[in-house]
Amino acid sequence: MTSPHIPVLLDEAIAALDPQPGDVVVDATFGAGGYTRALLDRGATVHAFDRDPDAIAIGREWDEARAEPPRLVLHPRRFSEMVSALAEAGVAQVDGIAMDIGVSSMQLDRPERGFAFSADGPLNMLMEQEGETAADFLNAADAEDIADVLYRYGEERQSRRVARAIVAARPLETTGELARVVRKALGYRPGAPKDPATRSFQAIRIHVNGELDELAAGLSAAERLLRSGGRLAVVSFHSLEDRQVKRYLRDASQRAGGSRHLPEIEGEKPVFTRVSKAIRPSDAEIARNPRARSSTLRHATRTSAPAREAA
Repeated sequence: MTSPHIPVLLDEAIAALDPQPGDVVVDATFGAGGYTRALLDRGATVHAFDRDPDAIAIGREWDEARAEPPRLVLHPRRFSEMVSALAEAGVAQVDGIAMDIGVSSMQLDRPERGFAFSADGPLNMLMEQEGETAADFLNAADAEDIADVLYRYGEERQSRRVARAIVAARPLETTGELARVVRKALGYRPGAPKDPATRSFQAIRIHVNGELDELAAGLSAAERLLRSGGRLAVVSFHSLEDRQVKRYLRDASQRAGGSRHLPEIEGEKPVFTRVSKAIRPSDAEIARNPRARSSTLRHATRTSAPAREAA
């Protein structure tokens, strides 16, 4: 199968996970299967999650999903449900978990999915292809709620101005309509280095899909599932996600109490160790795949400490 999606920081993520033949690894964000393919090639059995039915349909065509027993087990569910889904499959612990956060190229490049404004399409943006669409939200919410979403998830400094323009232009039905409203509100000039509609599209997509809540729940699930010595690798694509991953790994790798003069208390040992610094794509990778430009990889190794109650 030729994938339309080029996996980002693939070599670095696989090196961090270091899968061995017979390992059980979770690909929390299957997409077009780039990470899964590399994991299978290294001899691992992969449990792959994706809430997008189109992605699951791709995986069902793979030989590894049809083998007996299968080396690729597909879960058409959110990765926040990893613990319960794997328990149903008889898996209590795993050797590695890969998370490639955000929207995939095959979603961005299909106008009918409504994720991007490069080509006009319905204002949808739903990964699961069901639920409240972007159009539903924008056409019903008041200006204050829209502005809050734009500021919180898109870091749009002029969120109130954009929100008022959206409300005045309702109803909005297509990505092109929304992009034109945002550009007009912000005084966009063609040829500018970055289209200002990008921030609003990111914010609305994150909101309708609950992406940051999903990331928090997924990191918590990973803490519960990874065996001692198991490895977590997370690739994110914008500062909100990366800050959340960085903060989680910082807290998870520190012992509660915080003082080296106090004795360690059982249950307060760090649950992750060997936390990496931010790993960015090389110039060569960015040249091959411009969408890799904003990506960041962070990885860590699970200790033998019990998962925290909050996790």
